[in-house]
Amino acid sequence: QVQLVESGGGLVQAGGSLRLSCAASGSIFAINAMGWYRQAPGKQRELIATITSRGSTNFADSVKGRFTISRDNAKNTVYLQMNSLKPEDTAVYYCNVDLKTGWGLPFRNYWGQGTQVTVSS
Repeated sequence: QVQLVESGGGLVQAGGSLRLSCAASGSIFAINAMGWYRQAPGKQRELIATITSRGSTNFADSVKGRFTISRDNAKNTVYLQMNSLKPEDTAVYYCNVDLKTGWGLPFRNYWGQGTQVTVSS
């Protein structure tokens, strides 16, 4: 059984920073890619950042230059450092992890519970 626990969300003023974390625990054999999504009220969930097992990263244009994604493989954790936050960054942020629980099993997609980020003007 696998669980992804997110933390680090909250209320910040425009221009401020937050650091989100997402820790995977349970029966984990291997982890492939990790990523972060966000969903604002009434909008589609959007992919904002990914990081591969080799450390290659990609970012949505809306967050390039402001957000950084990183991972700690020893802790099965992915982070999202958010700087220069804007009101339009307000959303629920979800981590997503591709992992498998055994050598003979396929990779599967797991989601965190979501954490609220609110940026005031």
